[in-house]
Amino acid sequence: MDLPSTIARPVDHELVIKKSRFLAHLAPAGSVAEADAVIARLRKELWDARHHCVAMVLGTYAEQARSSDDGEPGGTAGVPMLEVLRHRAVTDVVAVVTRYFGGVKLGAGGLVRAYSGAVATALDVAATSGALLRRELLHEVTVDVPHGAAGRIDNVLRDWAASHGSVMEQPAYDAVAHLRLLVPPYELDTLSADVAAASAGTLSPAVGDARVVNVPARLP
Repeated sequence: MDLPSTIARPVDHELVIKKSRFLAHLAPAGSVAEADAVIARLRKELWDARHHCVAMVLGTYAEQARSSDDGEPGGTAGVPMLEVLRHRAVTDVVAVVTRYFGGVKLGAGGLVRAYSGAVATALDVAATSGALLRRELLHEVTVDVPHGAAGRIDNVLRDWAASHGSVMEQPAYDAVAHLRLLVPPYELDTLSADVAAASAGTLSPAVGDARVVNVPARLP
């Protein structure tokens, strides 16, 4: 099962429809308290706006969700925004769309399209700007290497990680060099075979616990 994605940093996008300005702000949020702090800050900074509509999705598996229309007609803002976040499979994200009314009523359908479109476009900006992160369940792996061979094996592992969806972590040193990677479960057998080949069978990876890791999203 694929895990939902998240974002690394805040993203902003402005949409103008019939003179109304819709300012979309996406921010990472690991808890309801963090999301509420983002909302409170925007309400204070943009105090003269008519509406600050909200949607948030939280939790490793996107198990928590909340939305608010903030005075817009029921179901025209928060829920459509939330549906975009769910459809795009993101979590630990709060979306706030601030509206400055331009004097022209958009109708229920127009509001739904405006609020959902503002969030969807902000997510597109996140993807193209490198702010979008995918989440994977990766295994902690350690390869213990004598110091004399550590530089060569480190280079081998870095090249291997770059082409096998894995992440190199900082090594540790004592009597030997402990080279550490985070590896997808389906690549563990390949890693063992490749380490054995690179070391003439003298080295073997030790597989540890699995943990959820944020890594840069691959663009289509």
